[in-house]
Amino acid sequence: MAFSANPLALSVPDPAFESWLRDSGYLEVLDQRTSDLHRVSSTAAAPSTTGDSNSARADPPSVAAAVSGGYFLSTVLNCFGILLSLLTINPFSKLTNEDFSGDTPPWTLGFIGFSDSYSFPSSRPQARMRVTENIKRYCRNYASLFILFFACSLYQIPIALVGLVSSLVLWDLFAYCGKRWGLENYPVIRECLLRLVQCATAVIIFLCNVQMALLCALGVSYGVMMLHASFRKLTPVKQQPTKGKQK
Repeated sequence: MAFSANPLALSVPDPAFESWLRDSGYLEVLDQRTSDLHRVSSTAAAPSTTGDSNSARADPPSVAAAVSGGYFLSTVLNCFGILLSLLTINPFSKLTNEDFSGDTPPWTLGFIGFSDSYSFPSSRPQARMRVTENIKRYCRNYASLFILFFACSLYQIPIALVGLVSSLVLWDLFAYCGKRWGLENYPVIRECLLRLVQCATAVIIFLCNVQMALLCALGVSYGVMMLHASFRKLTPVKQQPTKGKQK
């Protein structure tokens, strides 16, 4: 049966609808509802498996082992499939410039939370919703973690730190000489020196393995970000008080 179009129906853009869900707290309700339904379905499936095992007591032990092993294998494959689905998610699809302009959420209560703030995603849509929403909320925290991991990588690879400092000194020297010699009046010479400095920077970065330190920091920070964002439950966002006229 097909429904006829309603001319009085309102069409709301997806970003506006998601913003309304976020401001109203319905994303957290949806995430909690999905986890509760999965918990109820798992609890309901456990007695049926137990009943099958009890009915199979008269059968050879291999039958009961096959029933329990099949249920365990299906659960493991489902969890493994959810983890693999994280590789197909674009975590920065909802990220905007305004997300980096706000305040950094608190590390203890907001970013880390408590022991009950984490749970394994019950489905691929729930994992996708958690990843995109948590990265939008904690983007400043993840950026700070990347800087920390990059600093640790430079500490583990001292030659990379030397190469990075040398590159910065080279560019500062180029800027100082450009102002002192007035290279703005000689655009051709300035362009040639700029290309020369760029090539020298690329050689220094390659020889000092700065790219290895950067790739290590990117890999570790991306893995930590995806795992935290997928396991972290959605919590209500603290609403900003509206500024009204004081009487």
